[in-house]
Parts: sequence; structure tokens; C-alpha cells
Amino acid sequence: MSDSGAVGAIPPGEKTILGHPRGLFILFFTEMWERFSYYGMRGLLVLYLTQHFLFSDERSAVMYGAYTALVYVMTIIGGSLADKYLGQRKAVTYGAILLVMGHGLMAFEGSGSKEILTYEGQEYQITLDGRGGDAPQIIISDNGQSVITFSEGAKEMLIEQPEIVGLPASIPTDAYDTRIEQEEVFVNTLYLALALIIAGVGFLKANISTIVGALYGLGDTRRDSGFTIFYMGINLGSLLSSLTVGIIGIVWGWKWGFGLAGIGMLAGLLTFLFFQPWLEGRADPPSYAKLKEKVFGPINVEWACYLAGVGIIIVAMLTVMNSHLIEEWFVGGLGILILVFLIGYAVTKLKGTERDRMLAAIYFILAQIPFWALFEQAGSSLTLFTDRLVDRTMFGISVPTPVFQFLNAAYIVVFAPVFAWMWIALAKRKMEPSAPVKFAIGVFLAGLGFLSLVGGIAASGSGVAMTAVYFIFLIYWVHTMGELMVSPVGLSQVTKLAPARAVGMSMGAWFLYSGLSNYLAGVIARGTGAETIGGQLTDVAAAKATYVTVYTNVGYVAMAIGFVMLLVSPLIKKLMHIDTMGDPSHALAGEAQAGQPMEGGIHPPEKKGA
Repeated sequence: MSDSGAVGAIPPGEKTILGHPRGLFILFFTEMWERFSYYGMRGLLVLYLTQHFLFSDERSAVMYGAYTALVYVMTIIGGSLADKYLGQRKAVTYGAILLVMGHGLMAFEGSGSKEILTYEGQEYQITLDGRGGDAPQIIISDNGQSVITFSEGAKEMLIEQPEIVGLPASIPTDAYDTRIEQEEVFVNTLYLALALIIAGVGFLKANISTIVGALYGLGDTRRDSGFTIFYMGINLGSLLSSLTVGIIGIVWGWKWGFGLAGIGMLAGLLTFLFFQPWLEGRADPPSYAKLKEKVFGPINVEWACYLAGVGIIIVAMLTVMNSHLIEEWFVGGLGILILVFLIGYAVTKLKGTERDRMLAAIYFILAQIPFWALFEQAGSSLTLFTDRLVDRTMFGISVPTPVFQFLNAAYIVVFAPVFAWMWIALAKRKMEPSAPVKFAIGVFLAGLGFLSLVGGIAASGSGVAMTAVYFIFLIYWVHTMGELMVSPVGLSQVTKLAPARAVGMSMGAWFLYSGLSNYLAGVIARGTGAETIGGQLTDVAAAKATYVTVYTNVGYVAMAIGFVMLLVSPLIKKLMHIDTMGDPSHALAGEAQAGQPMEGGIHPPEKKGA
């Protein structure tokens, strides 16, 4: 142990590492491995759905949107159960166990779905010779196999070695039929795995940052530094997974990639279990006696909480399984009902400055929607675009698509300190933009990122030409700059603007609307869906045109919303009453104070720190 490098007064007798409570580093590595497993799986998921299980682009996009939406929503339940009954230590342990089970099940892939082509009464299988965007489509007969391609406009299937498979060199696409045969056991295993991960994240992520906050007493000057260290663990896990899990999954096999993600989560669980004494009781249940109280029959409160987790798994599995049946009006109606409730609460229960600030908090809760709806294309439509329509060759090597998701985490690591310094420097000169202005800029940048990619598509020319890879670097950079305008500000503002008695409700609303944003992201991604066979495109030119249309539309809409947000920012600033509360908008530090370290690749589903 060492007290060297301490950044604040250390309580007498406290055991430290680098001047921080030693428990911080257990949480650092637990969270690092959890994010390693989560982002590793996330980078492969949409490709796995479209290529291994042969779900359509549209079905895969909506399933992904429902999955990420539920991750947010379930944190509310996991956090509430920990606060009232379980305590954060038991909740994190339970969540980690569920995550190990979920990631482990992802490695059970079966032989995959089969696409059967019927031509002149004979059946043939169409599949991919490998994984990822570089895997060619092949057709298999009883005699052998041949690579296939499609003519311009996908009017004909072209068979490279027709004599081997016993087919003509070209077949009109209207001359054959195809159907998908799925292994129901393994499809249901997939649904269960995703549900376990959703529940696991709900229990773990909702509470682990709370433990970080509990390590530091009120006024402890080391607190922000501690959250910065914790935040670096998050991004380190994201970076490592993008550079390992993604490559292994594409090059060696889906099960090996998902298996590595599961091993990472197991490492996080074992770390947390073995070093729990280092937390020194700070994450224990509020009352052990309460946990032992019987609820019904032999079931006590603690086991009732665990059974609630089983309920989450069942609900999540059914929702992901039937995500394509969920109507947009239902999700939108839910959002409207919650908004009416929030505004009604502010108007009827609050007065004066409190009411104004609550209305400002509601604004930030809603204003996140357009940003995350576009930002979350990274895991769905942007992944498929990168895989199929980008020249990913760098230094003579075709880079697997999941690797590019490391860009967001890498940009955050590089630019977050720059932004933190910039806000402080501007504040000293009284030039720092207000929080509403930063939000407006962030939403504007989300749209601008997609227009920059549309420019890259246009630069590649018409037809089947691939988009240059540096436009992928560009869109991730623009979106990360927007994230640094939105993510550090939003939660900090909500926790500071909402009155103390309504902070929990406001944070719940934040996560609910984060979930709705992710569902909306799936709906947008569904619009980019293209015709595929064997999991690959049949008409590249048509797919490019679809992406241009969708990305142009959402880009301009987001930029317009950002402009409107800029116009109303003086009104929101007035509602915030900054003159009496101070403006906390210049923080990565403000985010740390709220217990919300940012992470690369996805907005963090975590609850307010202690």
C-alpha cells in the first residue's frame, strides 16, 4: 500500500492505493471486465443476428433497439432494490452472476440458420464462406459449392462455377424462392442470453458507481479524481474488447468471440467476490434484519429481490423475442404519458424557483432523445454500413468491423481532458457556453456526423464503389465531440435542478427516456434495412441509396432540432436560475459528482451516486 500520490486528506487508518481507498481499484477492474464483456458482445451482435441467425436487417435493428432500451429501463429496478433492501454489494454480485450466465450462453450458437433456395424443384443452401463483410456468398449443392454474386440491380444471381453445383451461370432472381430454416433451440438460447445480460446490467451498472461514491466522505477532495480513475477503467474495457473480442469473433468464430467476452465477465465477478472485504462494509444492505423477513412462505426479502430479477429476465426475454411486434405508437404513447406526469408534478406540486428548475430538468430529460437516437446507430445501422459498404483495408489488412467501435472510447480518452480544460479556461474568461447551448451543439453534431458520412458516400461515386474508411473515423469523431457536449452535462444538470424529494423520480425519468431513445434508434436503423441473401447484400447500389436517404433525413432533422434548441436556450437558462445555484455545466467533473462516468460507445446506464 502507498499513500503517495494522494490528492486530498486521507482519513486516519484508511488503507489506500495511490492515495485512494483500495476498494476503488476492485471496482475499477470489476467494471473494466464488465464493460469488456458488454462492448465485446455489442460489437458482434448485429452481425451475428444478420449472418448467423439470418434475421432481416429490419428485425435485427429493432431487436437491438429493444435490447439496449431494456438495459436502461431495468437499471431503475436494480437500483431501487439495492437502495431499499439488497445493498449495492449483493446487487452487483447478483448482476455479475447473471452476466456471466448470459455471456456464456451467447457462445452456444448451434450450426446457424439455413437459407434454402428452391430452383426448378431442387433445393440448395446459400450461406457465407466466413463471417463479416469480407465473407463471400456461396451456394451449396450435393455435388459441391460455388461463390455467387449478383448483377447490377440484383436482377440475376451469377454463379462462378456453375458446373460444380449443377446450375446455369446466371439465374433471374424472380426464378427462384428462398426460405429461412432456424434452429429454434438456439434462437431461444439467444433470447435467454440477451435477457440475462439485460437483467445483469440492471443490477450491476445501477449500483457499482454508487459504491464508488460511498468510498468517499462528504467533502472528500479525492472524490472527483476517484471517479476519473473509475471512468478510465470503463473506457479501458471498451478499448480492449473492440481490439480482441471483435477480431476473434470475426476471424475465428462467433462462439470464440462471445466466449472471450464471457471469460472477461467471469474475471470481473471473481475479482469482486475475492476482494469484497476491501469495500469495508460500505456497500452492505441497509438492514440485514429486513432481508431475513419472510414475504410469503419460506421466501424472505432477499430471495424476493432475486426472484424479481428472474421476473426481469422473463419480461426482457419476451420483449426481445417479440420486439418486431411492438408498435411505435405504444412506445411513443408511453413517453407522452410520462411527460404529462412530470409536467403535472412540476406544476401542481412545486412553486416558484423549484418549479422552474424542475421544468428545466424535464427539458434536459427530453433533449437527450434526438442525440442518443442517432448516436446509437453505432451498434446497429452504422455497424452494418461499415461491414458492407466501407473499404476497411488499412495498411494492407481488412480490419474487422467491430474494431471500429473502439474509436468512440479512444476519442473520449483523448478529448475528455481537453474539454475539461477548455470549459475551465472559458469559464475564467466568462465565455463558457451554458448547459442548454452545449446540449444544442451536441444534438447538432449528431446530425452533422451523418451528413459527413453522406458526403463520404457521395465521394465514392455511384454504383458499387465502397466508401473510404476515413469517413468512419470522421463520423465517430464528430459524434464523440457531441457526446462530450451532452453526456457530462445531462445527468449533472438533472441531479442539480430537480428538488431533493424528486431526484429519484427525475433520474428514473432520465433512464426511461434513455431507453425510449434507444428504441427510437432501432426504428431509425430499421429504415436502412436492405435485401440480403445469406446475410449479405444483393444490391449494393440500392443499399447505398437507402443509407443516403435515411442518413440525410435524420441528419437534417437533428441539425434543425439543435438549432431550435439553441433558440430556446436563453429561456431554459432563465428557468435554471443559475444566478442562485451556479452553473455546473462545465464538468466532466460535474458528471463525476453525479456518479456518472462516461464510457465509450454507449451512454452509461447508471444511477446517481451516493
